[in-house]
Amino acid sequence: MTPQPITITCAPCCWGVDDVNNPHLPHWEKVLDEAAAAGFGGLELGPYGYMPLDVDVVSAALDKRGLSIVAGTIFDDLVDPANREALLRQTREICALITALPRPATHDGQRIPAPYLTVMDWGHDERDYAAGHSDRAPRLDDAAWAGMMDNIRAIAMVARDEFGVRAVIHPHAGGYIEFADELERLVQDIDADTAGLCLDTGHMAYAGMDPVAGLRQYWDRLDYIHFKDIDPVVFTRVMGERIRFFDACAQGVMCPIGRGNIDYVAIRALLSDLGYGGYITIEQERDPRNSGSVLDDLAASRGFLASIGF
Repeated sequence: MTPQPITITCAPCCWGVDDVNNPHLPHWEKVLDEAAAAGFGGLELGPYGYMPLDVDVVSAALDKRGLSIVAGTIFDDLVDPANREALLRQTREICALITALPRPATHDGQRIPAPYLTVMDWGHDERDYAAGHSDRAPRLDDAAWAGMMDNIRAIAMVARDEFGVRAVIHPHAGGYIEFADELERLVQDIDADTAGLCLDTGHMAYAGMDPVAGLRQYWDRLDYIHFKDIDPVVFTRVMGERIRFFDACAQGVMCPIGRGNIDYVAIRALLSDLGYGGYITIEQERDPRNSGSVLDDLAASRGFLASIGF
């Protein structure tokens, strides 16, 4: 199949923006400045509370730099039933913003138009310290899993029915949707009309999955993709430690794409064969205090991807 057009975008986590309470985060306009300087046409909104929810302010800032927002993010505790109200408030506020901003272009081969709402579970110490270790990570019991599915359905239905936004569920290291058995159970319990998937090559590899096989297996549910790469030396070391996922990222477990152990040549061939078109977002989590190499790292990732046909 002829390769479809793909736009490579980035996300604030490349600057270390994951926890909005971290005192070391760069100003959101600095992230926009550097995303534009690095040659990206778009980026994600980042975690709830990072960029302002003011449509006029954000729209003017994006327009000035020639950028668009390809996705918003729910990155929160999806398990606790008591968190439903907060999750739906975030959903409405994020979707109201991203749908009022200029829409990203739609490409041939793109199944669902952007912007998306990327939905990730987070906030559980018992899973955070077991990130990447399927054998020792506790699983939810049936009742707790069903509660998480209910929360996800509620988020996805508000996004879809009130705003026309596609929710895409993102398995994430350190959350309760991380490993192969959980991804398989998820797609059985959440139907395709309700939500799609955002699969992340780095998180799949971190969780012990083959990203190429995973992308192929879940192709019929795949609406959006994240790219990361993993430094095999750092990964081997942190897998021998009791360490939180983002602490491993602060030690450099995520590296520029093309310098790690993920086979992006095979991924390019697969996505060409499948006819994927649309958006792929580069991510490279780090400690925000180690931001000096962001532009060099993004340039390295973009350069490598361009060299293999992205």
